[in-house]
This record gives sequence, structure tokens and C-alpha cells, in this order.
Amino acid sequence: MTSTASDISTATADLITARHLINGEWLGGADTERMNPARPGELAALSPSGTAADVDAAITAATAAQPAWAALPAPARGAILMTAGNLLLDRQTAIAEDLVREEGKTLAEAKGEVKRASDVLRFFGSLGWAATGEVLPSGLPDTTITTRREPLGIVGLITPWNFPIAIPAWKAAPALISGNAVVIKPAELTPLSATHLARALQDAGLPAGVFNVVHGKGRVVGDALARDSRIAGLSFTGSTNVGLGLQEILNARRARVQLEMGGKNGVLVLDDADPRKAAQVVAAGAFGLTGQACTATSRVYVTPGIRAAFLEALTAEAAQYTAGDGLEGAKMGAVVSSQQFEQNQAAVRTAVERGATLLHGAYDGGTDAGFLFPAAVLTDLPFDDAAVTEEIFGPVVAVLEVPDYEAGLAAINDSRYGLTAGICTDSLAFSTDFAARAQAGVIKVNRPTAGLDLNVPFGGVKDSSTNTFREQGKSALDFFTWGKTVYTGV
Repeated sequence: MTSTASDISTATADLITARHLINGEWLGGADTERMNPARPGELAALSPSGTAADVDAAITAATAAQPAWAALPAPARGAILMTAGNLLLDRQTAIAEDLVREEGKTLAEAKGEVKRASDVLRFFGSLGWAATGEVLPSGLPDTTITTRREPLGIVGLITPWNFPIAIPAWKAAPALISGNAVVIKPAELTPLSATHLARALQDAGLPAGVFNVVHGKGRVVGDALARDSRIAGLSFTGSTNVGLGLQEILNARRARVQLEMGGKNGVLVLDDADPRKAAQVVAAGAFGLTGQACTATSRVYVTPGIRAAFLEALTAEAAQYTAGDGLEGAKMGAVVSSQQFEQNQAAVRTAVERGATLLHGAYDGGTDAGFLFPAAVLTDLPFDDAAVTEEIFGPVVAVLEVPDYEAGLAAINDSRYGLTAGICTDSLAFSTDFAARAQAGVIKVNRPTAGLDLNVPFGGVKDSSTNTFREQGKSALDFFTWGKTVYTGV
């Protein structure tokens, strides 16, 4: 039975209601329901449906607030970010439980994500004390040359549901420490997680109007953000098709755009690898986070000598990832929605109908107990099968045989995507060559393709990214600032 807003108490509704944050005020009626993907019929969140007028109001507030925020000394801006990061850590369990209810991942994964958001805020907060320019020599006498980094002004952020507090944090933190004001459109499926981030920033003392949140549909709120001439830059994480559409809008008015989009990440397993360790690496990348990560492992190329042992070990690993309620100790959480659940089913069913062997998993189960999709291992597929070439965004991995290293490398690179790529081998020569020649923005050697330290650049090539500005680490500051060269004579 589906709950409605009228079925719950006012006190309960207050706890699970996300609202717009515009100029420091929480606004908007809660007319959109979000159900728990692991518990059919349980209401997880309520949120408003934003309009173009809401976006206009948020941008107006940001425009008014930004000059004073940029004028605040960077260490003072950083102190607010660090305080907000500490508040997230203080509230970690409550935030993580809300995240599980609205997104579906396990409690351990959710707690880790809240910790990641906290760490990101504190990392960029610490950069308030870091130098941002250079002093350069001049060929002219009595002349000093310096460089400066200036904020873009007002930036828009559009974030996905799969990391609903970490990605908003790692986009907002570099924008804010650089002196920008922000308008963010969180994913419709996960409004509470972004609300927790906004509350932490507000409680930490962030001035009204510097960080604004507008909930709603991408075709309404996202489109209004992209088209408003006051938005100097827009950072987006989501599907490739939507991202490329936004790029056209931003390019048409010569605004800055940053896109992180899809992935079809491959791993090459060579004969010299330990089959059990390689299976653990692949399983962690493929089934962790329910496979709902743009960096998840979804295709594996294995050489003949290790194929049988690797498949046996991978099948055993897949059996350990039992899908269940993330609040009840499951090893793998629920799929985020009925649409994604059906997409997973269709991908596996179609592959089997075309002759693939399903070594582990199923594709014909119902959803009465929630959107619980078992880890799927496919083999005996053609290289051009859709399960090998198209992003599924679920716990599904395809394993194909290649005759040798060169064939495996070619198969890894034969993709429209280029986000992450991995290799399992004990050979320094092969791992070094792979790092040089694999066409991906992040290379993993004997490590899962999913997961990245917060202090290193992140981004892809091909249809995975605009491949212009990287996210995370100090590199993230580049997108949110522009450079100025200053000559000073005596």
C-alpha cells in the first residue's frame, strides 16, 4: 500500500520533508513523494516540485549574496566549510539512515558516504589558507608579475541520486571556497540527502543566499539553470544524453560547463593474476554500491589460462553479495527505483535470450519485497552485445575471453566511454603499459574500478566527460575560477 502525505503525522512529515532553500529560507510545499526502494509502501521523503520562478528567485538571491561572500577572506570561508564538515560527522548516523531509506544502499556504504562528504568539506575548507596565485619573473626591469584566481560568480550544480550527499559536497565545496555563490538542483529521488548538506552549511554560518537549493524535475529546474545568463558555469553529473544536451545550451551562450557522465568500465585479467584476488577486485567494483556507480566494473576481459578459475571464484564472490534492506545488514542494497530494477532485468534477460550464460543471478523476480536485484555474472557473450557496450547501472558484469594482453587492451579501449579501467596482473611491464595506453581518465591496477581518494583529480574521456576540467582535489578549483595576470611596476 502506498502512503501519502495525509497518512503521516505532521511531526513525521517535518523529519522527512525536503524544501527549497532560497536566500536562507526553507520554502515550498511538499507535493512529491519518495518511497523506500527496499520497503514498498514506506514513505521515505517528501519534496517540492520547483519551477522556473523558483530558479529565478534562487539565482537572484545568489547574485545579491556573492560579492560579500567573495570579499570575505578565504580562511574565513574555509572555516565555515570545516565547521559544516564537522556537523555532518556529528550527524552521520541520522543522515546515513535517511540516505539508505531514500536511495537504497547499505548503512555501511551510506555512513561512508557521509564521512566522504564531511572530509571533502574539510579538505576544501583547509585550502582557504593555501596560496592560489604565483609570483613570476619578468623580462622588464623593476617589474613584478603575479597571477590571481577569481571566482566565476554564480554557478549551477546538477547532481545525481547515486551519491546524493557526496557529489553535492564535492561540487559545492570548491565552488564555495573559491568565492562563488551556488544554486543546486539535487536528484528528484534523493531530496533529503542534499537537504542535510544544506542544513549543515546553514548551521555552520554560511550567509543567506550563498548556497541555494531548488528541487524538481530536470527538464524544468535544470533547464532553467542552464539557460539563465546569470549562471556563469554549470557542473553536471548524470547521464550522457542529458549532459550533452546541457552542453549545447551552455556552449550557445559561451558559459563554462563541466560534465561527468556515463561509464562502461572494463577490467583486464591476465593469466599471471591470482584468480581469487582478481575475483574480489572485480566483485567489489561490480557489486559494491549495488553497481550504481559511474565507475562500477561492468565488463571483464580474461585470458584463457585463468578463465575457468576466475569465473569459479567470481561466481562464489557474487553469491556473497546478497541483496536486502540496507538498514538490516544486507551485503548489497536495493536498486534505487522500479525503472532501474526493470532496466537491470531487461539487460540480463536480453543477453540470455541472445545466448549468454548466466553463471549467477536472476532476471524474473518480482518486487513485492523491494527492488532487490541479485548480483549477475554473464559470460559467453559476443563483444558487441548491449550488455557489453551499453551502461546498465546495476550489479551486472559480463566476462569475455581474449587471447592475450594486446587483444584485451584493444577490447578495453573499444568503447564510447572512458571513465575508469583496470588490470589484474603481477607483471610490472603489463601494468605500466596499461597505465600508459588505456583510454580512461582513471586507471586501477589490482584495485576495484570504483572508488577514488578525495585529493586526486577525477574525470574521464570520450563520452564520459567534457575532459576539460577535473573534479576533486585541488584540480576542482580550476572550473570555478578564472585566471588573471597582473604586472606591477615601481
